[in-house]
Amino acid sequence: MKLFSNLRNKLRNRIRQNVLGNERGQGATEYIMLLVVIVGLVIAFKEPIQKKFLGGVDKLGTQMDKVTDQ
Repeated sequence: MKLFSNLRNKLRNRIRQNVLGNERGQGATEYIMLLVVIVGLVIAFKEPIQKKFLGGVDKLGTQMDKVTDQ
């Protein structure tokens, strides 16, 4: 009985060290999740972003025309 108890404890310790303590690849996963969230937000707010961007481009174009006309 003691043998099984020792084996079980050793197995638990190895699982904790190898599976739960292994953080390799965690950074890449976090970056991928962040990218997915950003892409989702851009898709969700596509129209307001487009309007704001095009409005800024139009304003910049008008200001450039004023400078070149002078």
